[in-house]
Amino acid sequence: MLSFKGEKMFITGASGFVGSNLVRRSLHNGADVYINIRTTSDTWRIRDILKDVSVVHADISEYEKLNASLKKIKPDIIYHTAVYGGNSTQKDTGKIIESNISGTVNLLRSCKNIHCNLFVNTGSSSEYGLKSTAMKESDLLKPVTDYGVSKAAATLFCQKTALTENLPVVTLRLFSPFGPYEQKSRLISSVILAALQKQNPLIASRDFVRDFIYIEDVLDAYEAALTLKNPKGQIYNIGSGMQNTVGTATDTIIRLLGNEVNSVTGLPRAWTNEPMFWQADIQRAALELAWVPKYTLEQGLNKTIDWFKEHMNLYL
Repeated sequence: MLSFKGEKMFITGASGFVGSNLVRRSLHNGADVYINIRTTSDTWRIRDILKDVSVVHADISEYEKLNASLKKIKPDIIYHTAVYGGNSTQKDTGKIIESNISGTVNLLRSCKNIHCNLFVNTGSSSEYGLKSTAMKESDLLKPVTDYGVSKAAATLFCQKTALTENLPVVTLRLFSPFGPYEQKSRLISSVILAALQKQNPLIASRDFVRDFIYIEDVLDAYEAALTLKNPKGQIYNIGSGMQNTVGTATDTIIRLLGNEVNSVTGLPRAWTNEPMFWQADIQRAALELAWVPKYTLEQGLNKTIDWFKEHMNLYL
């Protein structure tokens, strides 16, 4: 881990899964952490560390408030993880555009006035759409959801701004992160929570595929981005580089917990735009960031299970 003593970090989406873990890692590394919180933010993930961060009460959709706050803070590093539309319950197209596109644009506009050392945008594998081979950063983007379109637009705006305004911006395209503080409706957390309570986990299909990546590896990637000598809009896939089925992940969790339950699948049906292949090509991150994942799926699941055993009270 790097030391960030004295560094000012501004983290958007701090109440979310990735953002909350970034806040904890940044505090552990000695950074002076600033976060923005909306009036509607649910801070259950960071309630115990709110006293250790500086809170800005501004939404990224509120440019004037955001710009004034960033001018005052003058952060050295901005981690942009705020997002809407990443799960199936977030379907409001207007909010998807406002948060993912307009919010990103507002942050980048504000960056012109503060001279930060690095802006790390959080992208998504959903930007690629449906592919039949491992996804490369150079692939043509063909997103098939409003969320994927909005994330692709945000990434392209980041790249454009880096090139035309000479701002130090990079994008990390995350695949399927899992680990502590993930919302309980997601696959890994829902299976672990059910199994810990001796209930049969419900999954939609054993055959769905994802590139699962443990959150500690994701956090390492955010740190690795800070070592980039010439940030100018580069995009990096952050995944394990391996495809696994939902069935494999579920079976592994059940086995690690003692095989006391059995998974139950939903009704067999075709899911709209469900990919048959989903895997990151991570060669660019390995070459340019010297980043490779340290955890196998089983190792990451084992650590996640241990964490959930200790923190079940957060989910009940």
